[in-house]
Amino acid sequence: QVQLVESGGGLVQPGGSLRLSCAASGSILSINQMAWYRQAPGKQRDLVALITSDEVTDYADSVQGRFTISRDNAKKTVYLQMNNLKPEDTNVYYCNLWQRETNYWGQGTQVTVSS
Repeated sequence: QVQLVESGGGLVQPGGSLRLSCAASGSILSINQMAWYRQAPGKQRDLVALITSDEVTDYADSVQGRFTISRDNAKKTVYLQMNNLKPEDTNVYYCNLWQRETNYWGQGTQVTVSS
């Protein structure tokens, strides 16, 4: 059984920063991929950033240069540092773990960027 618990969402003004965290528990393999997705109401869930177990990263064009994904394997935690936030970054952000061809999802955390 795998569980993912996100934290760190909230309300921030445009230009501000937030750091999301996702703690994984259960049967976590050494080889996996962790990622952050986001989804607005009525829209599809889109990839924001991913990081492999050997720390190769990839980002959506819309967040490149503003967001940084990182992971702490000892703590089984993935982070998303979000800087220079824009109103269009407002979404529910979901943590994702992919291992053994199975996707696991967190419950989501709301990020709202507004003045």
